[in-house]
Amino acid sequence: MNVLNRINSPSDIKDLTADQMRELAAETRKFIIDNVDITGGHLAPSLGTVELTIALMKVFDPPDDKIVWDVGHQAYSHKIYTGRRDVFNTNRQYQGISGFIKPSESVYDSFGVGHASTSISAGFGFVMAREILQEKYKVISVIGDGSITGGLAFEGLNNAGASGKDFIVILNDNEMSISKNVGAISKYTTSVLSDPKFNRIRNDIWNYAGKYKLGTQIRKGLAKIEDSVKSLLTPGILFEKLGFNYIGPVDGHDVQMLIKVLENIKNKISGPVFLHILTEKGRGYKPAEQDAEGTYHGVGPGILANGKEKKTELPKYQDVFGKALCELAKTDGRLIAITAAMKIGTGLSDFADEYPDRFFDVGIAEEHAVTFGAAMSVKGLKPVVAIYSTFLQRSFDQLIHDCALQELDMIFAIDRSGLVGEDGPTHHGVFDISYLRMIPNMIIMSPSNESDLRSMLYTAAKLKGLFAIRYPRGSGTGSGDDHSFEDVSIGKGKKVKEGRDTAILTVGNITNSVLKACDMLKEKGIEPSVYDMKFIKPIDTGILDEVSSEYSNIITVEENCLIGGFGAAVLEYYNSAGKNGLNIKRIGIPDKFIEHGRTAKLMEILGLDAEGLAGTIAGFCGK
Repeated sequence: MNVLNRINSPSDIKDLTADQMRELAAETRKFIIDNVDITGGHLAPSLGTVELTIALMKVFDPPDDKIVWDVGHQAYSHKIYTGRRDVFNTNRQYQGISGFIKPSESVYDSFGVGHASTSISAGFGFVMAREILQEKYKVISVIGDGSITGGLAFEGLNNAGASGKDFIVILNDNEMSISKNVGAISKYTTSVLSDPKFNRIRNDIWNYAGKYKLGTQIRKGLAKIEDSVKSLLTPGILFEKLGFNYIGPVDGHDVQMLIKVLENIKNKISGPVFLHILTEKGRGYKPAEQDAEGTYHGVGPGILANGKEKKTELPKYQDVFGKALCELAKTDGRLIAITAAMKIGTGLSDFADEYPDRFFDVGIAEEHAVTFGAAMSVKGLKPVVAIYSTFLQRSFDQLIHDCALQELDMIFAIDRSGLVGEDGPTHHGVFDISYLRMIPNMIIMSPSNESDLRSMLYTAAKLKGLFAIRYPRGSGTGSGDDHSFEDVSIGKGKKVKEGRDTAILTVGNITNSVLKACDMLKEKGIEPSVYDMKFIKPIDTGILDEVSSEYSNIITVEENCLIGGFGAAVLEYYNSAGKNGLNIKRIGIPDKFIEHGRTAKLMEILGLDAEGLAGTIAGFCGK
C-alpha cells in the first residue's frame, strides 16, 4: 500500500501524479476487499466509485466543499481517504465506524444518509444555505441510477434546476440503465459539452441573437437544434429540460477524464450541472462484477475467502415468505407481488421467475409501490407489497390516504422488523408497530416462527382487508418452511407456556427468547405463563381480560420502540377498560436510536436476549 498509506486526508491526493492515482485506485480496491472479507459490508457499490472519489478529492476541497453521498453504501473509499483508513477494520462493528455516511463521525461527512434518493434535496439545501449566508463553497451530490428512480430525487432536481444556482449533481450509472456504453461519439460529445470554449461560444451566440428583432425566433431555433443533437448523442435532454446543463456520459473509471471534466465544471460552468458517469459495480473483483446485485452487493464476513455464503440448516424468513407466496399463487390468480428494488432481499426471486406477469419491481420508489398496488386492489387484484420495515416508513401517507382510507384489500409483507444488526439505526425496523397501529382498518400480525408466517400469509390471502405481517431478518426457528397452511383466527393469541403469578405477553420473533428466559428462571422458582399474542391489532382482549384477573404481575415484551408499541396497546386497553392500578412492566426498544453491531450483541446490550430478559423478569418479580 505504497500510495494508500500516505493518504490521511483529501489534501494528500492533490499532488498525486496520474500513475500514483491509478496505483491508489488499485490499492484501495484491494484494501476494501480485504477488510470487507473480515467485517462484511457493501462490497460491489464501493468498488465501483473509487476513481470518482479520487477525482472529487483531487478537484474539490472538502470539508469546505460539500460532497453529499446518496445512501452512502458506495462511499467506503471516501471514508478511507478522510482519516478512517486505520480504523476501517471496525466498519459496521459495534462501537466501530458506521457503514454509511455519518456527520458525527467525521467533518468530511456532510449529511447523514442510509436511505436512498436524498442527496439531491440535501445538496440543494446546502446550496441555498450558502446563498443566504453569503458563503463560498461548491456542492456536489452523488446519486446512483437506482436511487434516482425515487420521487424525492426528481423533486430535488425540479427545485434545483429552476433555481439557476451553482450546483453539481453526479449520476453514478452503474447498471448502464440510461446509456449502454461509452463509445467514441459519447467521449467526443462529453469533451465538447464540458469544454469552456464551447460554452463561451454558445453563450456569445445566444446573447448576440438577443440584440435583434428576430432574436426570440433565432434563440428558439438554436435551442431546438441543440436539443435535437443532444437527444441523438446523449440521454441528457430530460435533465436539460429540468434546468440542468447536462454533461456526459463519462467513463467513471478514467480518473484523468473525470478530473478534466470536474475542473471545467468547477471553474468554467455556472448554474446547475448534471454530470452523468458510467461505472462498473464490483469493479476489480470478478465475482462481484458478475453478481453485483446479488451475493456481492452486501456480504457477510468470510464470503470472499470461501467463495460462497455460509449456509445454515434453518431457512430464512424471507425465503419462507417467498416460497409460501409461490404456493398460494398457484391457486389464486389475484395474488401479485410488488417490491421496491429488493427482489432478492425480500425473497421474491422465485415468484418473479414463476409468475413474471404478476411480479413488479418498481425501483427504489416505496411511495409509488404502495399507491401502485392500491390501484390494483381497487380493480380486484390482491397485491402483496414486500418492503423492509425501515423503508416502509417512507410510504406512511400512502398507507393512510391511498390504502386504509379506501378500505382496500392488500397485504404488506414487512421484512427486517426489529433490530437488523450492522446496518444500524437507519435500517433497524423498530418503529413499524407504532406507525401502523394508529392507522384505522389496519390488521397487524407478527409470527414467532416459520409455520406462523405461512399461515398468516395464507389467512391474509383468503380474507378481505388491509393486512400487515411483520417478520425479522435472518433464520427461523426450525418449525419448517413446508408446514401445511392453517387458518388463523383474526385477533386471537395463544397461551404457549403455563405458569403462575406472572404473565408475559409477547409478540413476534422475540417470543422465542422469552421462552428461553423462562427456562432459565425455573431454578429461581419463577414460572411465568407466556402468551404469544400474534396480533398487535386487533389485540386479543379476551387474553388481556384473563391475564388482568388471574395474575398479579404482567410483563409485555416486543422488539419495537416502547412508545406507541405493543406494550402501549396493552396499557391503552386496560385504561379504556377501567382496569387501572395493575402491576405492568414493558420491555422493548428504549427511546433512542440503536447503533450498529451484530444483532446478538445489540440484543444483549439492550437486555433483550434470553439472559437479559431473565434478569429483568426476575427483578420485576422480586427475586
